[in-house]
Amino acid sequence: MTTAAAHSTDYSLGFSSLSDEVVLEELPLRGAVPEWLNGSLLRTGPARFEAGNQKMRHWFDGQAMLHRFSIAGGKVAYANRFLEGRAYRAAEEKGEIAYGEFATDPCRSLFKRVQSLFAPGFSDNANVNVTKLGERFVAMTETPIPVEFDADTLAAAGVAPYEVPGHLTTAHPHRARSTGAMLNYAAKLGPRSSYRFFEVGPDASRPTVVGSVPVREPAYMHSFGLSERWFVLAEFPFVVNPLRLALQSRPYIENYRWEPQRGTRFTLVDRRNGEAVGGFEADACFGFHHVNAFDGDGGVSVDICVFPDAGVIEDLYLDRLRDGKPVAGAELVRFTLDLERRTVTRRPLSDQLLELPRIAYGRCNELPHRYVWGVDLGESGWVERIVKVDTDDGSTLTWARPGCSPGEPVFVARPGAEAEDDGVLLSVVLDTERETSFLLVLDAASLEEVAGAEAPHHIPFSFHGQFFRD
Repeated sequence: MTTAAAHSTDYSLGFSSLSDEVVLEELPLRGAVPEWLNGSLLRTGPARFEAGNQKMRHWFDGQAMLHRFSIAGGKVAYANRFLEGRAYRAAEEKGEIAYGEFATDPCRSLFKRVQSLFAPGFSDNANVNVTKLGERFVAMTETPIPVEFDADTLAAAGVAPYEVPGHLTTAHPHRARSTGAMLNYAAKLGPRSSYRFFEVGPDASRPTVVGSVPVREPAYMHSFGLSERWFVLAEFPFVVNPLRLALQSRPYIENYRWEPQRGTRFTLVDRRNGEAVGGFEADACFGFHHVNAFDGDGGVSVDICVFPDAGVIEDLYLDRLRDGKPVAGAELVRFTLDLERRTVTRRPLSDQLLELPRIAYGRCNELPHRYVWGVDLGESGWVERIVKVDTDDGSTLTWARPGCSPGEPVFVARPGAEAEDDGVLLSVVLDTERETSFLLVLDAASLEEVAGAEAPHHIPFSFHGQFFRD
């Protein structure tokens, strides 16, 4: 499931550092931004891959930078700023990598590694996603240290907006429809490890654990599913021994082991009372991103972008990416869990490979959906197109432009929209010919280009962002 054709375009610029921080009141614009589109696209992502003479090893390790595209009155403004958390400040002061990242770890003594089991020196390099909790804007990664920031200045607030009841978490929280509370998962590591689902109210800082599942060797889970009744855990057989994680000198992710004989195990945790229902097993696979989950007659449907194994993590080391080596593609799959029989059926939703999936979240999350937007690879073996999949019949639409690599397409619904795909997609695209990036606005139904706003520099490839209406 990789593209092995000759590399037609060099996308290594997207993995090179950006140092410039700017505030621009208006970007050059082609086309016309819809009058109803007012608000800000906020994104975080890795932007610097060095600290002094030390180099980051993995795409996921780069120092976080916030980017804001503000849209009002048909104009687009832009600002960017490094996320000035403790990991960033320490690197600036010491000229070296001060905290362990996903696949890059400063040299530590055995004493320090043992000590970290009891008082972990977590990085707050929140380069994965952003969200809003009440009136607080938050940048997130998989460590339990979210970073609050000012959406106007992009300055870090210097305080943790809420506590996380565990050592590992996700940067893909969900929002409770009725209360606006954040729902997320954390892994508590120790002699008795557990998966914990927790809730944080819009104005709260302390979490409430609403369900816990014991586990001996936790799986790596980048996201989770949420239906109206259930939290959904998909345990891919990429697992870690907590003691090994504390004692070994290798970087964090390199302590995980691929054990396909375990298969993929699903667990449902009742949102009402925290009771867990397990025993759902499928063939081994690996995934980063849940798309959606919803309840049906006697079961739960769970859509995930999956890979055959965890080799995609190896694909994303920076030396491989900069050399133009192809990256694995993900298949859009629906797993259906039968509550009575405790069985799992697996069905691909399209022949189109797809990653960085988005849906009409406000309308469809927890409920049946029809459309999924995402990105896919081109002949270069890297992301070259935006795709739209109709899960009813598997049909697809694509957008592509030569020499361009689009990022995650963020769906924004038109106010008063009746159709699920009535709105626009916002994507940050690298143009290798111009060596700059631009904000792309597409019609979400047809994938026809609506507008583009040119940034003054390249924006390194990033992961996730959200659109917040004014």
